[in-house]
Amino acid sequence: MKIVFMGTPDFAAGALRALLDAGHEVTAVVTQPDKPKGRSGEPVRTPVKVCAEEAGIPVLQPRRIKAPEAVAELKAFPADIYIVAAFGQILSQEILDIPRLGCLNIHASLLPKYRGSSPIQYAIMDGEKETGVTIMQMDAGIDTGDMLYKKRIPIEDDDNYETLHDKLTVLGGEAVTEALTLLEQGRLTPCKQDDALSCHAPLIKKEFGRIDFTKPAVVLDRLIRGVTPWPSAYTAYQGRQLKIWRAVPEIALNTFARVPGEILKVEKDAVTVATGEGALRILELQLEGKKRMTAQDFLRGVRMQPGEVLGK
Repeated sequence: MKIVFMGTPDFAAGALRALLDAGHEVTAVVTQPDKPKGRSGEPVRTPVKVCAEEAGIPVLQPRRIKAPEAVAELKAFPADIYIVAAFGQILSQEILDIPRLGCLNIHASLLPKYRGSSPIQYAIMDGEKETGVTIMQMDAGIDTGDMLYKKRIPIEDDDNYETLHDKLTVLGGEAVTEALTLLEQGRLTPCKQDDALSCHAPLIKKEFGRIDFTKPAVVLDRLIRGVTPWPSAYTAYQGRQLKIWRAVPEIALNTFARVPGEILKVEKDAVTVATGEGALRILELQLEGKKRMTAQDFLRGVRMQPGEVLGK
């Protein structure tokens, strides 16, 4: 089966490698343009571009995939099907109609839940117990097409965005190769999504990580895990930004009459802070201008005291 693959980040690169390892013929790869990074401003290749060039596959990087010249370039590459994973641009109906088998999308949620660009983060922050990958037949909507195949995994209590992303990257590769085998055998049955069960997972922005200590500890724990490593959860301490990288909720701790954000205990390896319900035991953190470190290492250089309030 001839494939044109469209994708940009690591999640997509994992699927591309899986397709190549399974012996599929990828005639071309479409990815976002290289972007400048760091102080030098040198353009950096996308993970999908790196993978494609290593495999000797032609790479297209249109700024607007819907532009007539981009569509004409696409049509020059033979393909039975297009596979799309976190590409970053919306495809026109004209593009969706090019391959004879249409376009399949690898989406990192159990649709119809968590349509949109940040499904992994929202599944963690909403306290879901499981997530997975859905292989979907693309239509003109955003993540609204018929579902073809799903694979599920549990969300562990210590999963953050980074760890769950890596698990779903592997799962996405498995799901798309299995789905293509079933498609070739005529054993995939499209299933329409129930829009009433859908929810949106919009783009995560930097300010999303600001910690509101009036919220329950369990909610803040999920927030911290959902935005780690980016954009990271943060508050303030003595006028400087303080990032919290890892914490666990202390649900049974009575914080009645305590100020949300108040430091309750400073132990050798943790700082416990009052929240709107229960407390948060902080295990890993980073003060502005310093490196990320465990609470034990952090407290060797910073003298936090019970009664101080984070967030001021």
